[in-house]
Amino acid sequence: MSRMVGTVSRGVRAPIIRKGDSIPDIVTDCVLEAAKSEGYEIRDRDIVAMTEAIVARAQGNYASVSDIAKDVRAKFGGECVGVIFPILSRNRFAICLRGIASGAKKIVLMLSYPSDEVGNHLISLDMLDERGVDPYRDVLDLKTYRELFGYEKHRFTGVDYVEYYESLIKEAGAECEIIFANDPRAILSYTKNVLNCDIHTRARTKRLLRAAGAERVFGLDEILNAPVDGSGYNEHYGLLGSNKATEDEVKLFPRDCQPIVDEIQRRIFAATGKRVEVMVYGDGAFKDPVGKIWELADPVVSPAYTKGLEGTPNELKLKYLADNDFAALSGDALKEAIKGEIVKKDADLVGNMASEGTTPRQLTDLIGSLCDLTSGSGDKGTPIVYIQGYFDNYTTEY
Repeated sequence: MSRMVGTVSRGVRAPIIRKGDSIPDIVTDCVLEAAKSEGYEIRDRDIVAMTEAIVARAQGNYASVSDIAKDVRAKFGGECVGVIFPILSRNRFAICLRGIASGAKKIVLMLSYPSDEVGNHLISLDMLDERGVDPYRDVLDLKTYRELFGYEKHRFTGVDYVEYYESLIKEAGAECEIIFANDPRAILSYTKNVLNCDIHTRARTKRLLRAAGAERVFGLDEILNAPVDGSGYNEHYGLLGSNKATEDEVKLFPRDCQPIVDEIQRRIFAATGKRVEVMVYGDGAFKDPVGKIWELADPVVSPAYTKGLEGTPNELKLKYLADNDFAALSGDALKEAIKGEIVKKDADLVGNMASEGTTPRQLTDLIGSLCDLTSGSGDKGTPIVYIQGYFDNYTTEY
C-alpha cells in the first residue's frame, strides 16, 4: 500500500530551561526519548527545531531597565531623544521603553498610524477616511489625535497604547511629547537625536534620517549590541527580538546559535545514524486576518539552521498538472503521469507555470511558521518541535 501520511509536526515536551543548561544535551535527549515513547523512527531529513526562548534562557541573555538606560544615555547624551516607530506591545516594547525613557530627559514618541509595523492598529482605516486624514502626509500632535479619534483600545488587549506608553515614559522620569507620522523625517522638526525602533524597515529609516540631517541615529538593533556592566546583549540585533522577562528585565534574542544547531545534528547522527536538519525559530511569518497582526516581531524567523534548510521549496502544483497537462487522464493513469513529472522536474522551477501558486518563501520562514503554530506561546510546554515528511512529495513511498 502507498504511504498515506505526509508532513507530521509534533510538539516535544522539555524541562523548564534555566541559565547554564546545555541545550544540545536537553534537545537531543528529548528528541530521542519522544521517538522512543511515541513509537516513531527518526529518519534522514527530519527536522528538529527549538524556540529561541530556551536558547536565550540557557545563555542567560537578559538585560535590565538600568542596563538599557545606561546604553541609551551613552549613545544620546541623556538629552532629548526621538523614539520612532515602536511596535505596540506590552511584551515586546514596554520594558524597553522604560529603559529608554530612564536614559533621557525628554522623549518625543512618534507612532506610525493607523497601525504599527506588525499590524497592531491604533485606529482603523475607515476612521482615517471618515476624518479626512492622510496618513502619508499628515503629522498629528496628541491633542489633534484625541480630537479626531478619541481613546481607541486594542481589540485583543483592551489597551490604549498611546496612553500606556505616555504613562511609562513619565513614570521613568522623562518629559513626554507624542506625535503621529509615517515619514521618519518628521521627527527632525522636534529633535535631531533619533532612536528608530522599526524592525524590518530599519535600514531604510536610518538612511532617510541621516540624509535629512539627523545628528545621532541609532536603531533598536544598536542598543545593547554589546554588554553593559555584564548584561546580556546581541551583537547583530540589540534589543530587537527581546521579550519581557520580569517587570524590570527583558530576555534578548539569542546569540551564537549556529554551533548549537550543528552540535545537535551531530549528536543525533551519532545516536541514530540519521542526518536530521536543525533550526532555532522565533516568531512565525504569517498574518492574522481578523486582528491584522503580522506575527513577525522578531528580526528574523530563524537565527541559525543547518545547511539542508537553505533555499526555497522547489515544487510542482499538482492541481495545475491535473487540470492542464493531464486533463484527459484519471485514476491510476493520472497518478502515474503526475509522479513522472515530479521525478523529472528541474532542480530550479522558477518561471515554470507548473509551479505557479506554490509558496515562494524561504524554507526556514515556512518551517518556522509551522513550528510557531505547533509549539504555541502559552503553556503547552513543547519548546521543541519534531517534523517528519516535510521534504516528501507525491512519489515518496517509504
